[in-house]
Amino acid sequence: MTKKWGTRWLQTSFEVSARRVARHTSRRGFLAVAGRALVGAAALPLFPIDRQNVARAAAPKKSFAAHAQATDDTQCNYWRYCSLDGTLCSCCGGTVTSCPAGSVAPPSAWVGSCINPSDGQTYLVEYRDCCGKSICDRCSCKSTEGDTPIFTPQTNSDIEWCIGTDQMAYHCTISSVLAKL
Repeated sequence: MTKKWGTRWLQTSFEVSARRVARHTSRRGFLAVAGRALVGAAALPLFPIDRQNVARAAAPKKSFAAHAQATDDTQCNYWRYCSLDGTLCSCCGGTVTSCPAGSVAPPSAWVGSCINPSDGQTYLVEYRDCCGKSICDRCSCKSTEGDTPIFTPQTNSDIEWCIGTDQMAYHCTISSVLAKL
């Protein structure tokens, strides 16, 4: 019998509160409030949220600059290679800034900002893929510090940057210092 009384009490209190809301609210007013709530909830994912700080806090502190060196440009930890994803031209017959014979640098490039351990300064570094020969299989590096998604291509290293040349075959990548930041 107490179970019935508890259920009846719940039904009565719900009915009283529903009638109170109905007395003080119109249908149009309720629909307007409900519509605003739905539109607001749908717009919530559009607000900019900085998720990089969360990712940085969760990721181990392995900065490229902490292990960079400025003496051997045939190693992946050479300071200019902080955003390089590819094969080093310095291992394939070229230099850090020039393509090997038989390959050509396209007009398109991507950029990164790297810290030179010799002077502690940050530099804007430009990366260009040398194209026209088959890929060089020596000194393959993947340092994507500061790399961004593909919808911002000027700082993304996952794109084949041989656009603007007669040859689309990727060979290796060079890096040139553009400016001191």
